[in-house]
Amino acid sequence: MAHILVTGAAGFIGLAVTRALVARGDRVSALDVEIGPALAALAARHRSVRALAGEIADGAAVAALVGADPPDGVIHCAAIVGVIHSVRAPARTMRVNVEGSINLLEAMRLHGVWRMVHISSEEVYGAFRGPVADEDHPQSPVGPYGVSKLAVEHLARFYRARHGITTAHLRTSWVYGPGLPRARVPKIFIDAALDGRPLHLAAGAELAVDHTYIDDAVDGVLRALDLPVHPFDAYNIGSGAAPRLDEMAAIVCDLVPGAELTVGPGPYDHGSVEGVPIPSVPKGALDLRRAREVLGYVPRFDIRRGLADYIARERAARSG
Repeated sequence: MAHILVTGAAGFIGLAVTRALVARGDRVSALDVEIGPALAALAARHRSVRALAGEIADGAAVAALVGADPPDGVIHCAAIVGVIHSVRAPARTMRVNVEGSINLLEAMRLHGVWRMVHISSEEVYGAFRGPVADEDHPQSPVGPYGVSKLAVEHLARFYRARHGITTAHLRTSWVYGPGLPRARVPKIFIDAALDGRPLHLAAGAELAVDHTYIDDAVDGVLRALDLPVHPFDAYNIGSGAAPRLDEMAAIVCDLVPGAELTVGPGPYDHGSVEGVPIPSVPKGALDLRRAREVLGYVPRFDIRRGLADYIARERAARSG
């Protein structure tokens, strides 16, 4: 039984990772700024989970937590997530994502914890320069979220070179599935379809982006955690394909008979801040060769299978 610290453990990816660690018999210290009902229920059911409320931007608190019960490894999911949230609160994004990561790395250094898996993002690449991006794609993030994730990657490289802390950065892309908290595709498609509401997005049909099903993302995390030696420090974790948004809407309509979902032409906007739209930059598929060859990662869910599983689990949750 390993002892793993999961930061952001009440969040979408963090909670799924915590559940998977518990299922395979690991002990988990589950840290988040708010514990939340799902994490609290998990901790109540399993003595191997210790739910901890704390702010990762509080360096003294993080150091005390790690020192009180040093883990065998860390899965770092805590972050202000997403383009739109980071544009609305850039200073908070940097404080949590960058300063919080420094606090965590310092606590690991002080207390002899040498392994971390960091949930990074395809946003570090910025605009894709072709239909597929591998890990050597130029890193030119265009907003606070991508900049913060790239900064954490570079900071972790410093801690590796100077202190010997190994960090595997997993560049995930648009992770989706049951429990997705943000009102973005494909959640908005599935919610509308199951509610019986028509939904039309005015624009964005042509945006092609790799969508990673949550079960595949968790599989990638555990594989990176378990690998004893990493020849690389960054891995793309995705589906390896880039469906267009109008194709995704059509698949949901096929899976939920009677659903009325359409997407108009033009660029996709993440939303707007103070009335100014935040457009998505060109995206594409993630090249998974490195993760496949080194981690043995092979995604099980293409977009149709992922959406079908998401819909089935959402229906079961609504009926239960």
